[in-house]
Amino acid sequence: MTSHDHPSDDDLTNADLIRQFQFDRILNHDTRSKVINILGKIDSTPAILTAEKTAFTAHDEAAIANLATVDSGISSIRLLDRNDIYRWYMATLVQDVETSPGAKLSLIWPATQTHIDKYSKQRRRVIRETPELYRKILVPYIDKMRGDRIQWVYNILSHKVEADRIIYENPDPQEGFILLPDLKWDRTTMDSIYLVAIVHRRDIASIRDLNKSHIPWLKSVYSEIILAVTQAYPAISATQLRIYVHYLPSYYHFHIHVTNVEHDAGDGAAVGKAIMLSDLIARLEEMSDKVYGFVNSTFTFLLGENSELWSNGYASDLDKV
Repeated sequence: MTSHDHPSDDDLTNADLIRQFQFDRILNHDTRSKVINILGKIDSTPAILTAEKTAFTAHDEAAIANLATVDSGISSIRLLDRNDIYRWYMATLVQDVETSPGAKLSLIWPATQTHIDKYSKQRRRVIRETPELYRKILVPYIDKMRGDRIQWVYNILSHKVEADRIIYENPDPQEGFILLPDLKWDRTTMDSIYLVAIVHRRDIASIRDLNKSHIPWLKSVYSEIILAVTQAYPAISATQLRIYVHYLPSYYHFHIHVTNVEHDAGDGAAVGKAIMLSDLIARLEEMSDKVYGFVNSTFTFLLGENSELWSNGYASDLDKV
């Protein structure tokens, strides 16, 4: 189906899109992070709606004081149980979309089968990717996933979209990057701050493309990120920032994640996914190989079974047992 087969965003407001969402089935849910992924349709085209319970605005003591007040903050309450000095309740909180929203929604529309697979519940595998497996399986996949598949990244870098959200930019085409809030962050709660730095240069798809020649650039980007974040958000100090990259990344244009250390970023900050940028730089500094860098390294990561990389790639080479 082409983009002309359904209404464009110019024809529908964001609220209209959500209202037209028709439920099909639940793809996945996480009771820890309070996130649910729902598959449905908008105008007969597949759509994925993700709903996440919002964090409390703990930095706003007046709002929390109001929240903890029956009638003004708690509209209804029911005692669940009691034991000595301990009591447990269920409650309905007074909510307002501007000051105390109940949930953060994200929408993918039109959604492809790749999106559906990614957001569905799936078993995961531990992949030990040797240089040989990288060249055989991942390189062809990266070639397929670049270009038009990440046009949305290029739109950000060229200021065609999301320009109003940019926190900081170094416009140099080789050394620079754009720093902006990740859509996972509500842009309010400092404890859950989540930013992403997308580099301008296009020759680095993942950490596999890094070598010793990139060390000065990576150190400069690292320092610039810390300075930009602490200036934009004075309440945050350098030692409160977790600055890391993903391997495997979710898209193949080099980018860096920046979160508050207090924020539980789930699998995105877990072993088998996240690598601290400072540790990455240290590994490069320790290398004797000055040319090839990480292209000749072995990396271990987690991969979902729904991924094309598993079903059409690593499964045949690794799942021999």
